[in-house]
Amino acid sequence: MTAVGAGLAPTAGAPLAAESPHTPFHGVEFAVFTTLFAAVAILGFGAVRWRRTGPGPLASLDEWGLGGRGFGSFVAWFLIGGDIFTAYTFVAVPGAMYAAGAVSGWFAVAYTTIVWPIVFVLMPRLWTVAHRHGYVTPADLVRGRYGSRALALAVAVTGIVATMPYIALQLVGMQAVLEVMGVGTNSANPVVRDLPIIVAFAVLAACTYTAGLRAPALIAFAKDLLIYAVVLVAVAVLPHRLGGFGAIFDAAEHKFDAANAAAAGAGAGHPATAVFIPGPKEFLAYGTLALGSAMALFLYPHAITGVLATRSREVIRRNTAVLPLYSLLLAFLALLGYVAIAAGVHTTNPRLAVPLLFEREFPAWFTGVAFAAVAIGALVPAAIMSIAAANLFTRTIYVGHLRPGATAAEQTAVSKVASLLVKAGALLFVLGLDTQNSINLQLLGGVWILQTFPAVVLALWRPRLHRRALLAGWLVGMCYGTAQAYGQHSAAARHFGGSLATVPGLGHAGYIAVTAFALNLAVALLGTLVLRAAGIPNGPDETALDSDSCSDEPDTSERDANEPDAHTSDETVPGQARQAVEPDGSAPSQR
Repeated sequence: MTAVGAGLAPTAGAPLAAESPHTPFHGVEFAVFTTLFAAVAILGFGAVRWRRTGPGPLASLDEWGLGGRGFGSFVAWFLIGGDIFTAYTFVAVPGAMYAAGAVSGWFAVAYTTIVWPIVFVLMPRLWTVAHRHGYVTPADLVRGRYGSRALALAVAVTGIVATMPYIALQLVGMQAVLEVMGVGTNSANPVVRDLPIIVAFAVLAACTYTAGLRAPALIAFAKDLLIYAVVLVAVAVLPHRLGGFGAIFDAAEHKFDAANAAAAGAGAGHPATAVFIPGPKEFLAYGTLALGSAMALFLYPHAITGVLATRSREVIRRNTAVLPLYSLLLAFLALLGYVAIAAGVHTTNPRLAVPLLFEREFPAWFTGVAFAAVAIGALVPAAIMSIAAANLFTRTIYVGHLRPGATAAEQTAVSKVASLLVKAGALLFVLGLDTQNSINLQLLGGVWILQTFPAVVLALWRPRLHRRALLAGWLVGMCYGTAQAYGQHSAAARHFGGSLATVPGLGHAGYIAVTAFALNLAVALLGTLVLRAAGIPNGPDETALDSDSCSDEPDTSERDANEPDAHTSDETVPGQARQAVEPDGSAPSQR
């Protein structure tokens, strides 16, 4: 690493001030950025012929929306990891560490560590039921398990609404690096200023429209390799240059102590603004943020889409064993927020802390590589999110309520158009409104998506809860969580200004989503007992005939998709999973 560090000399030694609306254009950085982005775009368009299970167009949701359900361990590792660790992660987590310290930023490392045991237990079970019945979305599972179109609609709408601001935040990450490069900042014309992002998302839309899930799966290789290289080089070079991690931690602690002293000196009603190491008062906030976020992460439709695209349960288990490497990467990434403090980066916008750090400490060519990694890191999750949201719309709203007899080709066509509309909506949202609104709504999205936990996760075990009780619990959790989030204010927002609120009966702040989930679950459990006692029948369960539909026994009969001929066999996708292959659109056979 010494040789690498020697070649990465800083471009300037002067302190960097806060972001300027007239940042000078950095041509070398933009040239490297554009070259890498174009190469990845070509890769995405070429994905239409990658790992195909048969000739002809991608005319089913299995093929277009789930990549043929044939991804093996190697592909799934990049896809699922790229699905979770996004462009906004690259700028927001270290930005939170830079601005507010451990409770706001480091909890992300804790929850991405907790999440993998949860995935190991839950996702193989979900894969089994979905694979046998051709389910494409979590709402499909809920409809089949509980026989309730209303509950499935609630899960689908929640997933779509929670995903939309998440897509918009990928644009926020891309905006951060473009702003630091000075792209469009000197123009008063909003079209010229936002043209690079519009072009980038147009390319993304074209890739996913033609290649479906295969496009982000293939791009994920380049994205992850770039991000790993950039972060590891930064962690190797910058601490050595700044006097080691001891000096970095000292600088962060000094900054936070000064900020908290200034807040205390401003008078009553001004609490500490940053936490270097969480104390007893922050334990509940830190713990509930980590636990609630871990429970919610794989309820997002795009995360489940990545799981359902795998070939077998064993692929999921093997990936769960090695995906914690991403948590290690996230830990290094988070620490870059403290590195930015030690490096003397000053900005009123925490999301620019890491881009400004790279701009200050590295030569232009490497900064361009880092910024390209962030932009490509926006494409992968945004593509998967738009596909997942489109599939929810198609399967639950279009087929479930508008066109029950829609053929396979028709479902795929509708999903393709819906994915374009989702991307366009996210683009208009982030360009037309203040960025802070996207952030606030994404925080609210975490509160909302956790309320689908009882309906989706508890569907994997028997006995079933009652569908009406689950719907009532979902409604209580959504209303409570939304009302509590609306009442939070910050310096940047009068409403939806944070995800923490005082937990009733405990007197300390906790994650709003967890409190809402507790109410949701209590209503679902008590409501089930009452409805059963009243003799009100539950809905039909189309998975009831599966003697082992929720079994987590290994799939020893299935070969790994990484075998050379795995995608030349007709057994790549079982007949039960070919949910839209039949030209007449008939449902798959059930065991």
